[in-house]
Amino acid sequence: MLTIGSPTTSLFTSTSCNTLLRELQQIWTDIGESEAEKDRMLLELERECLEVYRRKVEDAANSKARLHQSVAAKEAELATLMAALGELSIHSPIQTEKRTRSLKEKLASVTPVVEDLRMKKEERIKQFAEIKAQIEKISSEISEYNNLNNTLVTNLTLDEQDLSLRKLSEYQTHLRSLKKEKSDRLHKVFEYVNEVHSLCGVLGLDFGKTVSGVHPSLNGTQQEQSTNISNSTLEGLEQAIRMLKLERKARIQKLKDVAASLFELWNLMDSPTEEKNKFSRITSVLGFAESEIIEPGVLSAEIIEQASTEVERLTKLKASRMKELVMKRRSDLEDVCKMTHIEPDTSTNPEKSTALIDSGLVDPSELLANIEAQIVRAKEDAISRKEIMDRIDRWLSACEEENWLEDYSQDTNRYNAGRGAHLNLKRAERARVTVSKISAMVDNLILKTLAWEDEKKMLFLYDGVRLVSILEDYKLTRQQREEEKRRYRDQKKLQDLLQTEKEAMYGSKPSPRKTNSFRKPNGYRANGNGSMTPTPRRNSFGGATPELLTPRSYSGRQNGYFKEMRRLSTAPLNFVAISKEETMSFASVCGSEPGSPPQG
Repeated sequence: MLTIGSPTTSLFTSTSCNTLLRELQQIWTDIGESEAEKDRMLLELERECLEVYRRKVEDAANSKARLHQSVAAKEAELATLMAALGELSIHSPIQTEKRTRSLKEKLASVTPVVEDLRMKKEERIKQFAEIKAQIEKISSEISEYNNLNNTLVTNLTLDEQDLSLRKLSEYQTHLRSLKKEKSDRLHKVFEYVNEVHSLCGVLGLDFGKTVSGVHPSLNGTQQEQSTNISNSTLEGLEQAIRMLKLERKARIQKLKDVAASLFELWNLMDSPTEEKNKFSRITSVLGFAESEIIEPGVLSAEIIEQASTEVERLTKLKASRMKELVMKRRSDLEDVCKMTHIEPDTSTNPEKSTALIDSGLVDPSELLANIEAQIVRAKEDAISRKEIMDRIDRWLSACEEENWLEDYSQDTNRYNAGRGAHLNLKRAERARVTVSKISAMVDNLILKTLAWEDEKKMLFLYDGVRLVSILEDYKLTRQQREEEKRRYRDQKKLQDLLQTEKEAMYGSKPSPRKTNSFRKPNGYRANGNGSMTPTPRRNSFGGATPELLTPRSYSGRQNGYFKEMRRLSTAPLNFVAISKEETMSFASVCGSEPGSPPQG
């Protein structure tokens, strides 16, 4: 008989089998079975027991195989999960095998680890799914970014064999870069949109319509749609900004042209301030740069249209008042020429201008433009003539001082201690210093004038007369006057000598003539203000005294516009200043021939 199991179990089984066998043999004996039959039945019983043992062994072997397969599958799954998750620090079942020998213990030790890794894998897949969803969303917003994003999303969808933290970190890094790109694009889009909004406000255009033309999501009224930040949107906004800036530049230029016409018409028409203030909003922006014009609606089509309408109205009004404007501007031209002693162009004098306008042969606007050009030329000439004109003024002032000095020297009461006498004495001293410089002034003025004529290739005219000719005539006249003074002094010395001889011959002085028998010295006469003004006369020697000519003397003969100018040598300067007593003595001497008896 075969026995298996532990000793105790085997002993118990053996005892039971022996008891049952003895009981069976007793039954057989009682029945009367033969020995052969007993042996046969015992052999059959032994075969049946072997068959039962065999089945049990097969079942045990199959169970072992299944357990071994389960353990191998778990270990394989564990290895796969560890590889996919990139885990290297999990407790290995091989290490567990050193201290556990049964397959069930091995399976029991591996299963929790596998379950934990499965949960970890599911959590990792969720993380990847969230990142994938965000990448897909941002990539759809940046639809034209590049093809790398689509490749990464595809790899994330198809490859679950690599769910390691390293791979997750790569996708997180890429997601952060996409978020930064989205933020930069959003910032750029908002910057462009704000600029479009500002330009549309200045130009008076519909902002919503403008940005909707680029992309509907840019209009703030559509809250359900996220702002599009694709390349096409950015390019569309850039193009819109360029077009708006070109439109702004064109409108600014148009506004400047209209404003220039307004200013010209306002000046011509002498428009009141209240009328100008209506367009102060337009004129206030002309001095700004393009980028500085931010006031809403200041460049709108309506504003420019209003200004254009005003220009048309003033133009029509100007046409009806053109004759008056021509006369006014001609008067302005004559005033400018008068101030600078330039002869105005006779082609536009009032008589001719009136005749041309009345005849209809000339457009008043052209005539007005011609006068405006003449005014500009006259002002330019005034600037180029300024230095010489200043020198002329100083010369004329010196001539006035010379006239005053002559009048002062012929005043017999100049030394009386009257009111202001000391002031006149001081002025006389200053006048003598000034008069002594007149010759040098004239010479320098001639040199300056000739240099100006060489530079400009034209004559320097003063009230229509060449200034150099005036100065040369003045020098010649002054020389003649000085010569006349010298001759007079010589003649007076001779008369004094004759008077001395006469007194020595007769022994007494001739009786003086009555006061009313004397002639007025130097031909002076009183003018309206009580002062003495020189008048032409012939001296006692019968010779004419040359007239001392100045630019104002010429202007008195050349043009009636200058009658109101200050007096300077408008009458002849005949003789050197002498005292009244000397004049009376000279007259008494001239009253008798040498050797004649004294008059009683």
